[in-house]
Amino acid sequence: MDKNGHVFDSRCYSEPATVFIMVAEAPAVEFSLDLNDEQRQLQQWVHGFAEDVMRPAAAEWDEREETPWPVLEEAAKIGIYAPEFLAHAAGDGTGLSLPIVIEELFWGDAGIGMALMGTSLAVAAIAGSGTPEQAIEWVPQCFGTPGDLKLAAFCVSEPDSGSDVAAMKTRAVYDEAKDEWVLNGQKTWISNGGIAAVHVVVASVDPDLGVKGQAPFVIPPNTPGLRQGTKFKKHGIRASHTAEVFLDEVRLPAKCLLGGKEKLDAKLAKAREGGVTRQSAALATFEATRPAVGAMALGVARAAYEYALDYAKERRQFGRAIIENQAISFTLADMKMEIDAARLLVWRAAWMAKNRKEFLAAEGSMSKLKASEVAVWVTERAIQILGGMGYVRDTPVERFSRDAKIFTIFEGTSEIQRLVVARAISGMHLQ
Repeated sequence: MDKNGHVFDSRCYSEPATVFIMVAEAPAVEFSLDLNDEQRQLQQWVHGFAEDVMRPAAAEWDEREETPWPVLEEAAKIGIYAPEFLAHAAGDGTGLSLPIVIEELFWGDAGIGMALMGTSLAVAAIAGSGTPEQAIEWVPQCFGTPGDLKLAAFCVSEPDSGSDVAAMKTRAVYDEAKDEWVLNGQKTWISNGGIAAVHVVVASVDPDLGVKGQAPFVIPPNTPGLRQGTKFKKHGIRASHTAEVFLDEVRLPAKCLLGGKEKLDAKLAKAREGGVTRQSAALATFEATRPAVGAMALGVARAAYEYALDYAKERRQFGRAIIENQAISFTLADMKMEIDAARLLVWRAAWMAKNRKEFLAAEGSMSKLKASEVAVWVTERAIQILGGMGYVRDTPVERFSRDAKIFTIFEGTSEIQRLVVARAISGMHLQ
């Protein structure tokens, strides 16, 4: 039990990586929309933090466009920004605790939410591609400790390689004499890029093999040759740091190759022989996290809907509350319906991923696509309901709308998600 009275699972989570591995082998859990008591307690606890700590700070950090370290410190003190918490949420056999937590955080604020959750993408790559020993070593270093917080970054996108992961130019060359890997290249649009303690970088080992010739590497803190480039000034999620990362003769010991060289050599040999290999580390990580991105979008959409609903009940025109006008009430009904429909897709995909159900129709992409486009649609309607007040910064819906747009772009644009779904349902390699 933490100091706020939230009760965690009775198991010890002192080694988060062990939890990730243990959960992966758990038996399948039947899908249910009926949240259990622990899930409800978790939801209420995180909602309280979002309401009491994140929302009051949201406008300030949006204006400052800086990482909200004081909010992260508060989250770390009560255990929300910690490997144990992420492991606990990810360890739920139903798959629902993690999207529930994420939705509440992004209901609080998307920029601060991204600052809190940006580390988790690197953690997902380490847990998904690394050995148990690597996960135990690196996952705690991604978070640090209260008073000495750290961040982590997952580095995939490049100036000429966003949606086209196969076009990646960052190279990793093995120096056999020193048993080291040498990385050179440029990454862009990286959350926590340059300010992270731990960077997980996907690089091409054999460019001729495209995505099959790529591998993920952990770059430890203070490694020479890694530096931050331009920090981007963004339309939304401004409290989340986004920047370029340059790699100039970055030398890494062999242990920093996630999964190890023996596993990589076997994968490359199989690919060269024309055999079927697992998808790239980048694509595998994104596929696993798409329901989580959908949950982020849901949080923003719900925040906008709730604000617009309250406003419509209170705002009076022509002698009555504007919600009594059918145009307004029907719009709010559609907003609620679309949010709930998107949540069902997110929960289904999260349950399927957790219980190793194959995405035969790209259900992970469906969930991210639907939720992200619902967030844009709902926040735009919220502005319209508020009228002029929705367009100024006196109310938060203007920020909600700016924040919502990113979900249709990062971790696979809406166009890419539609392509993934189309390929899945047709069985054809559509372009």
